[in-house]
Parts: sequence; structure tokens; C-alpha cells
Amino acid sequence: MKFISTLLLALLSVAMVASTTADDDDAPNMRGSTAASSRRLQDEPTTNTSGRPNILFIPVDDLNNWVGYMGVNPQSKTPNFDRLSAMGLSFTNAHASSTICNPSRAAVWSGTRPSTTGCYDNRDHPWTRYIGEGLGLNAHFKNNGYYAAARGKTYHSSQGGNSWADFERKATVYPKEWDKYPEVKNLFPLKPHYLDGFTQDYPMMKKVEDKSDPDYHTVNFCEEQLQKAGERDEPLFLACGIVKPHLPWVVPQKYYDMYPKDEIIMPGGFADEKQRRKDLNDIPEPGIDLAKPENEFANVTKLNRELDAIQSYLATIAYADYNIGRLLDAFEASPEKDNTIIVLWSDHGYHLGQKQHWKKQTLWQEASSVPFIWVVPGITKPGTTTHAPVDLQSIYPTLCDLSGLPIPEHVDGDNIRPLLENPDSEWVGIALTTMRYKNHAVRDERYVYIRYWDGSEELYDTKFDPHEFDNLAKKDAYEPIKERLSKHFPVVNMKIWYDGQTCTDGDDQHMKRCPDGTVVARDPNRGCKYISHGLKLS
Repeated sequence: MKFISTLLLALLSVAMVASTTADDDDAPNMRGSTAASSRRLQDEPTTNTSGRPNILFIPVDDLNNWVGYMGVNPQSKTPNFDRLSAMGLSFTNAHASSTICNPSRAAVWSGTRPSTTGCYDNRDHPWTRYIGEGLGLNAHFKNNGYYAAARGKTYHSSQGGNSWADFERKATVYPKEWDKYPEVKNLFPLKPHYLDGFTQDYPMMKKVEDKSDPDYHTVNFCEEQLQKAGERDEPLFLACGIVKPHLPWVVPQKYYDMYPKDEIIMPGGFADEKQRRKDLNDIPEPGIDLAKPENEFANVTKLNRELDAIQSYLATIAYADYNIGRLLDAFEASPEKDNTIIVLWSDHGYHLGQKQHWKKQTLWQEASSVPFIWVVPGITKPGTTTHAPVDLQSIYPTLCDLSGLPIPEHVDGDNIRPLLENPDSEWVGIALTTMRYKNHAVRDERYVYIRYWDGSEELYDTKFDPHEFDNLAKKDAYEPIKERLSKHFPVVNMKIWYDGQTCTDGDDQHMKRCPDGTVVARDPNRGCKYISHGLKLS
């Protein structure tokens, strides 16, 4: 019923009101009462006349749990991420809604899970085919009186800004959902190749400067917006999309120098080479298919680039941390700092060779675990942490609650305000992650239960097996745990249809979406056509 009501509500949603076109800028299931829920924040002194808090929203791309406060990789130097952590509440058991950029970001911004929208993969881009105008978090805040501004990567491939020309070419954001969203410029001396820093070196690394990377200029823009916040009557919703540590791993040499290659310690999951080599022996075929050890893992191993790649990733995290520090300096200087909520999140984690895999797109913790930090004036307490399991679907309803806005009916996810107020409060929520059709992982404080499209399973006890080496799914003693966690798998899994009939399980794993919206089989021997069964929210 909830799904039906969601679609009905979506079909009745009103189109966004017109907004100004952005210009470029070159300068260097718990929902609280919205009336009572924002009272404490509204009592705070504020420059804007609305009485509502400003929002500083910080998506970071491809950042895994190698952040100081999470304690996973002590060699990673992240003083500014840790500085933000010390300002509020940090989650150590937060997980992405999906483990690849497009569906993860579409889920966070729309408040709707991939299993509901059918937006499962990067090849499903643009996400606008699945989520209609007016449903985004920024749109909801803009429609309720906020000035909505952004720069950098917010939605997938959104660095191009929000002009109508950008939308028609890339469909990366809905232009009317933003008041200002300038394009990001690339100032590298030589445009990096996607694999630079990973499987190959960037030939002009020593000529790269801090300001070469678009993230530097994104922070400049956000600094300007934070200063202007005190001049406007309306509250500010500001998204600062940090692209690094996404590939290419090209940053100034000084960040590489922080991590001499001969001093790098292989992180958790690498300690026992013998264990790592046999780690996939108890993994079902769909899990191996997601990991594809014959691809990047085999290539990096063949090139003997493991340490080079880890050094590059650490260096790129350090550059991201530098820009987070600049942003926090701007926040501290803002006239509205005492009336501004900060939310920092990463769209998913990242494998660096663990479980014979590089990059993302799995349901294991390396790909799903993310930094997640909240600073809420008058509510969060400085330097607090919680291991309560949450996923990023919690962002939309929680921000609505804290800002005194209604939570739209189409929104999935838990309101985590109780945890923000008291990190030690009783919590019965879980973290749910989806990777492509009907592949899900459910996590509580101790266990992770993975179920793939064909019914095959993995179960790990992370208390004793934090790197998820020992699959317990076939052991009878764990049946009650699987039964309990299975109740949290999505009831709705948006399907792909074949000739008007439901595809057999597995066919959905081999598809390619065409520009006209049809989906065709990648297997040339089948040659069949599919039609998307998803009803786009609009």
C-alpha cells in the first residue's frame, strides 16, 4: 500500500516554480512531529528572518571509511574530517543506499530507494528518467522558502551546473530546483586520464597545484555563499560537492609525499595473503560476478601497482581533507554558523584490493561503509559517536524534521533525530544497501546478511569477523538471525519486463538501457528486448 500511495502522490506532485538561471563564478520508519521537532533550532538566534536553520550539505565522492574518527586505517591523515567529527555526532556504522554513484546519489537526493525507483546503476544515467522534477531534497527546501545553491558533484555527473543547455545535454540536475549552480572548471595543466594514479602515473604530477582541481573552486564558491547567508531573508540550503577522492587520483605532489610508498602499511583485509587469496571460495556466484576479480584486481596485481594505488588514494583523501578544512574555515567565519546544520556523507565506500576487488559495486563493507557526520546546533553534542546501524536514506526525513518541514510521503528511510539527540538511545533501525536489481545487504550492529537475485546468501558476524572472511549463511545455527534480518529486505523490487511478461530471475542482470528508455539484452545470443516496468516518479 505504501508503494501505491507513493506513486499516486508522485503523480500528483506539482511542477517546480521558475527560478533564476545560474551564472558562472570564477572566484578562487520513525518520523517526528515537525512542529515540535524544530522548536529548539528555531529558538536559536539567527540572521535570516525565517527562523529556520541553514543547511550545509557536503557530499564526498568515493570516500571509504579511511577517515581518522572511524579508526579503520590509522595511517590515513584526515585532520579536517576529524575536526568536523569533533564538532558533532559521527556514525561508525553508516552505509550507502547503493554502492555506485548514480543510484546512491539519486536515492539520497530523492529520498527513495533504488528498489523503488528502478535506478540501479551508472548505466541507468540520467537518473531523471526515474525521478521526476520537484521530488529532490533541494527542491523540497526551495519550495519551502530556502535559497538553494550548489557547486561541484551533488547528483551524478552534476558538475556541469544547472543551465537548460546543461540539462538538455546531460540531464544532470533539474535547473528549476536550484537558485544558483555554476559550472565547475578543470584547470589541470594536462587533462588527466581516468586511470591516472591508479594503473598508470600522471605525467605532469609535479605541476599540479591545489587550485588545479575543481574542488578548490567549489569551496571558493561555497565560502562566498556562506558569507552571503547573513544578507538574505531566506535560509540557505548549500550543497558543496567534493569530487575527490574519485578517480583520477591526480593531486599535488605534496600530498603524495605525506605517504612514502615504502612506509605504507597494507590496511585491514590484507594482513593474511593466504586468507585473501581464498576469500572468495565461500562466495556465491552473483557476489563474485559483482566483484569481477579477473578485471581490476588481476590487472593491478599484474602491474604490481597495489602500493602505488593505495598511495594515490591516501594522497587524494588528503587533498579532499584540505578542501574540507577550507570549507570549515569559511563556515566558522560565517555570520550564520550558530544557525547552520552540517551534514557530511560519502556516496559509497571503496575497495583497494580487499576480497580481490578494486573500486566499488559490491555489497561488502568496503564498498558500503561511509563517513557520516552531523552537526546540529542545540541538538548534537561535540565529539560524540554511535555505532547504531543507519543508511543514507535517513538524510531526507531527518533534515525535514530538524528544519520544520513536512516529510513527503514518497520518502523512504528512518528519521535519526533520536540518535542525534542521544547517541546511546535504543535503536531498532538497520542499514539497507542495494547493488543492482534484487541484490541487497541488511546490517544491524553486529551482523550483515546479503541476499542476491538468485536467492544465494552471505552472512557475517562482524564482531568477530570485521573483514567478512567467513560466510556463515549455510550454518543452521544462524537461521534465526537470517530470518530476523530478512524482514528488512525491500518488498518492492522494480523489475524489467520482457515482451510484456516478467523476466526470469537473472535476465535482469544482463541488460543495457538505450537512449529511448528500452532495455536490450547484452547477450547477443539472446537478442531479446526488454521494456522498463518502472513508473517514473513525477
